[in-house]
Amino acid sequence: MSTQHINLQIDGMTCQACASRIEKVLNKKDFVANASVNFAGETAQVEYDDAQTTPEELMQIIQKTGFQAAIKTTALPEMQPENANLWRNHWRTWLLLALAAPFMLGMAGMLFGSHALMPPAWLQIALASIVQLWLAIPFYKSAIASVRGGLANMDVLVSIGTLAIYLYSIGMVLAGYSVHHVYFEAGVMVIAFVSLGKFLEERTKRGSLNSLGLMMQLTPRQVTVLRGNQWQPEKLENVQIGDTLRAVQGERIAADGVVIAGEAWADESHLTGESQPVYKTAGSKVLAGSILSGSVDYRAEQLGSNTLLGDMMNALADAQGSKAPIARLADKAAAVFVPTVLAIAALTFIATWAITGSATKALVHAVAVLVVACPCALGLATPAAIMAGMGVAVRHGVWFKNAAAMEQAGHIDTVVLDKTGTLTQGKPDIAAIWTAPNISEDTLFQAAAAVEQHAAHPLAKAIVSHAAERGIAIPTATQPETEAGAGLQAQVDGIGLVKVGKPDFANLDVHAIWGDGQPENERSEFQQNEQSELRQNNADDIWRIEQPETIADNIWRIASLVAVSINGEAAGAFALADPLKPDSAEAIARLHAHSISVYILSGDNTATVSHIAAQLGIDAAHAHGNQSPRSKADFIAQLKAQGRNVAMVGDGINDAPALALADVGFAVRGSTDIAEHSADAVLVRQSVNQLADGIFIARATLKNIKQNLFFAFIYNILGIPLAAFGLLTPVIAGAMMAMSSVSVLGNALRLKKFQAR
Repeated sequence: MSTQHINLQIDGMTCQACASRIEKVLNKKDFVANASVNFAGETAQVEYDDAQTTPEELMQIIQKTGFQAAIKTTALPEMQPENANLWRNHWRTWLLLALAAPFMLGMAGMLFGSHALMPPAWLQIALASIVQLWLAIPFYKSAIASVRGGLANMDVLVSIGTLAIYLYSIGMVLAGYSVHHVYFEAGVMVIAFVSLGKFLEERTKRGSLNSLGLMMQLTPRQVTVLRGNQWQPEKLENVQIGDTLRAVQGERIAADGVVIAGEAWADESHLTGESQPVYKTAGSKVLAGSILSGSVDYRAEQLGSNTLLGDMMNALADAQGSKAPIARLADKAAAVFVPTVLAIAALTFIATWAITGSATKALVHAVAVLVVACPCALGLATPAAIMAGMGVAVRHGVWFKNAAAMEQAGHIDTVVLDKTGTLTQGKPDIAAIWTAPNISEDTLFQAAAAVEQHAAHPLAKAIVSHAAERGIAIPTATQPETEAGAGLQAQVDGIGLVKVGKPDFANLDVHAIWGDGQPENERSEFQQNEQSELRQNNADDIWRIEQPETIADNIWRIASLVAVSINGEAAGAFALADPLKPDSAEAIARLHAHSISVYILSGDNTATVSHIAAQLGIDAAHAHGNQSPRSKADFIAQLKAQGRNVAMVGDGINDAPALALADVGFAVRGSTDIAEHSADAVLVRQSVNQLADGIFIARATLKNIKQNLFFAFIYNILGIPLAAFGLLTPVIAGAMMAMSSVSVLGNALRLKKFQAR
């Protein structure tokens, strides 16, 4: 058995009950492991056994249920104009509104106690017959298919209600009653308003909730490609990996690639959430969708859905098509809602007739109940908010893999962070420098860099890199020799024999740096001596040190120490450590401000982890070093056992068990494949600040969902009794029902303006 996953586009759904019915039919099949239908996104995600069925058979099952299905491609489609063909496809709506106009005029007159403006009986019959016997046919087809599928939808309510009042009015006319005893206007107006509501709903969804459509615009369809020795315009679909492309001022990058020539500033905020442009020159990586200030030639390495932008679009499409756990509430309600409403309508009819003795009043009240109870808003409450929230999260560089992950992120009250690569840069940097008397820093860098050029260790690369950044000329080193486990030595032109490595190897007494065993006056003199100094390299940015004299010793004790000797005498030393990312402290402060507890779990030694925690304002009791993958997972299990909702952030294979066990696992972009696979979300910019953004956006989305559900439930709860007691006419009920979905969508759209703080 091989389980496959397929995304299907579903056409013809009119409410959440439709989505529930498709799910019910598919999940009854033995070869379907799981089926989830998203009403707002008009998609279905199906996991099936490919040994027993095919995508074609699945689509046929859906078609027999009364809907149209097609395989949803993940390739980048052609961008369509906003709401293209929408007005044309809704010609029935405009015809219905035109036919309803005479009734609207007549009803306006009735408000002033006059029936003179109401059309004559023959015209009412003609207009109503056109509507009920022709324009309402899609409602009847949907209703019949729904009943056959074993679950009634909103079209059942509309069809039964309007057809009943139409047939009743025809009966009144044939019986010789006056025009005052017919209600043709109610059936016509209800169908017209319901159709208008569907139009407004679709227009709102297409125009505002579809983040994918906006992303498609980020990739140019026409590019400039080098063919032979000539630059030629070419369609993007004709570009191959390895082709050389050119992008000039104001254009967007069409593919992920590497700059060959030129220079420019690239705005990559659509992927990273970072508003600051990034400088690009030869050798720099460029990302599809980036807009340039400058001009570059670049080699295409990834195209279409394989680019980072394409990957994000596919991830967003999958996430928006998924279903949040809170949506189960709407599903359960919708499954019993329509049958319940039919029962209430029947009871309303019987009770009203019994109390008033008027079959006319009874019918009108029953129809109003049927119309006002339409569960459209209920079905849109959750997916509309999820779709909008997903779009906001993506713009902030947070990719939730599914709706459940986003919903769960809204409940997070505890965050557990890996250190290396998450809070820190993940590579060593020089944190402090000590030089012996009569040795300048430039001389120390010359000697050390000349020797370290022959080493491949990350510490060596950091020293050489810093020397280059300072513009120091690195002399030639000859006769390099490596002493295993100790260091490297070589003859350096103009300097002599230089040894770089462990303190003992370079004849360095570390106590001279630490100050151990020295009288306080000698130690102070040592620290103030201009020729024997302890310097912090960018201390405020890297370590955020407020008291260098106190913290300096800590740096030397916890950092990797690289000592240097010249001709047998200790010349100096470098303290190298993994520096904090620039925004780590800000991110922790934001989390604390929102009452979110923060822990650090790291495989690094406890002293280093404690030092990092101190710089970030994290309680020492929340900082744990020497953690194995198992102990990380066990720690998260303990937090969850305490009733906490835990998010884990990591990037390595050793973080995978903890990422999988956490309520929501966040992997930073560029993590190991195992880490990204185990996580529920991805942070594109590799920043804990993005984690904070994601949690706050998720909280806002969850709040929006609850608001939508409240509005949907309160609408039905209040509307049904009012209709049953005759306080709502079918026409007013139809108008309210039509606008309810638009109200829910409008509330969801407020998320687009959300600013994570």
